Amino acid sequence: MSRIFHPLLLLIASKVDRELAKHVQYLKVENQILRARIPKQIHTTKDERARLLKFGKPLGKDIDRLITIVTPGTFHRWVREEILGRFPRMRRRNRRQLRTLVRIIAETTGFGYTRILGELRKLGIRRICRQTVKNILKEEGIDPRPKKGDGTWDEFLKVHAQTLWACDFFTKKSVTRWGVKDLFVLVFIHIETREVFVSPSTAHPNSTWVSQQAKKLMLKTEHRDIKPTILIRDGDKKFSKRFDSVFTSAGVRVKKLPICSPNLNAVCERFVQTIKHECLNNFLAFGEGHLNYLVSEFVDYYNNERSHSSRDHLPPCCLDPPEQNETIKLDEIVCDERLGGLIKSYRRVA
Repeated sequence: MSRIFHPLLLLIASKVDRELAKHVQYLKVENQILRARIPKQIHTTKDERARLLKFGKPLGKDIDRLITIVTPGTFHRWVREEILGRFPRMRRRNRRQLRTLVRIIAETTGFGYTRILGELRKLGIRRICRQTVKNILKEEGIDPRPKKGDGTWDEFLKVHAQTLWACDFFTKKSVTRWGVKDLFVLVFIHIETREVFVSPSTAHPNSTWVSQQAKKLMLKTEHRDIKPTILIRDGDKKFSKRFDSVFTSAGVRVKKLPICSPNLNAVCERFVQTIKHECLNNFLAFGEGHLNYLVSEFVDYYNNERSHSSRDHLPPCCLDPPEQNETIKLDEIVCDERLGGLIKSYRRVA
């Protein structure tokens, strides 16, 4: 009896499956026809989403082939939101902090959506997806697409600032026994610290002279932990091949700037403006010796005493910032003067 009953059950079950498959096929076709009559997107309510999730989640991956009211991606997003809804929502303050963090990472690194998401994961921040990162950057007006080319000149200066030096000439008219002559001075400046090295003046800046100044700079920096690797200069013909060869032989790359582009050498140009405005324009120079004295006094003041905004208002050669001191006693404050009182700086009595 059992031998007859068992095949009978299988026959009934297989017939039921075939009938159900026919029913499902008919309902799918009917659903497609009805959806074709609806021109716009269907918006589901909260209760409707709950019903779809209740019967859709047990289907697993098969839901991707069956669902038509929304896209499979939307359905899976509902599943994630339902899971996250079981946990406390992120506080409004934390959401603001997260938005700020995403913006900072994008602006400082230039990373795309996926790289930013990876940085957030490394920080243990998991309640955010790639689409959220994308939405935040769009709302902030940030385009994280990969940059083409070598980047901007400002980016080049920031990346190489530690080992980047710039140079330029400036002139000062000098009164001599043979009349008024132009004296030339060559300036080298370290982009990161703004430390300046200035050559003695000369009326004849020929190839031999400029090469000597290049050698002096290399001697000045040879014992430093961070040595120059790049020197930027303009197209002045006084920069001869011998001048460039001094640096290239020491492993320093010389980068010649385009014609009529003083803004690309703005740091050096700004020092020239400073020394002329604060010092040289106030004096008549009488020969090379006098001009060298004026320049050396100002350069010593500039490197060791003059504050600089890019150095947190400290001098270029100030390696150890002074400790915080709120006590002010006027008898402990001393004013140092240079060049007959034209240049003044203040310090505390040791």
